[in-house]
Amino acid sequence: MAQQVFLIRHGETEWSRTGRHTGRTDIPLTAEGRLRAQAIGRTLQGRRLSVWTSPLDRARETCRLAGFGDSAQVDDDLREWDYGIYEGLTTLEIRRETPDWSVWLSPIVNGESLEQVAGRARRVVGRAIAAGDCDVGLFAHGHILRILAACWIGLPPLTGRFLALDTASVSILGYERQTRVIRHWNFMPPA
Repeated sequence: MAQQVFLIRHGETEWSRTGRHTGRTDIPLTAEGRLRAQAIGRTLQGRRLSVWTSPLDRARETCRLAGFGDSAQVDDDLREWDYGIYEGLTTLEIRRETPDWSVWLSPIVNGESLEQVAGRARRVVGRAIAAGDCDVGLFAHGHILRILAACWIGLPPLTGRFLALDTASVSILGYERQTRVIRHWNFMPPA
């Protein structure tokens, strides 16, 4: 069977639950987030994965609760988007001052551009491909994983805006013959 890349978004935090842009701020998982992380572990149980995780605690804790903490390698390229001055704000709050603002289409003041995040995502894709037939598990965050999926299938990073991704979800990238594809998207393991 061809290589698969499992994209695992971290469990719920208070900020993700309320729609706040959570880039570099390290917010802990909620009780629900911890339960859902354990459910991810049951879903992935028995799989042999080379596991990489964002250095942020919410991703690392999800990885640990899913049963992969001891074997995971921290990968700085899996950090979430640096939202600059928009960190901790909801889109609605930002649009009070900038009505048409979009994380995907607007400049991110004092943060990363979409192309900078995509550069990190492309490096992860390259390392995953280099792993050959070894399946890879990536524990990370919503926007970086959405951009990574777009890069995996050869589409512009902006395409990630069309790939909604819930907390504590599992998505699978893989191949159809030699073509890189999205095999499953946004699966929510039952708690």
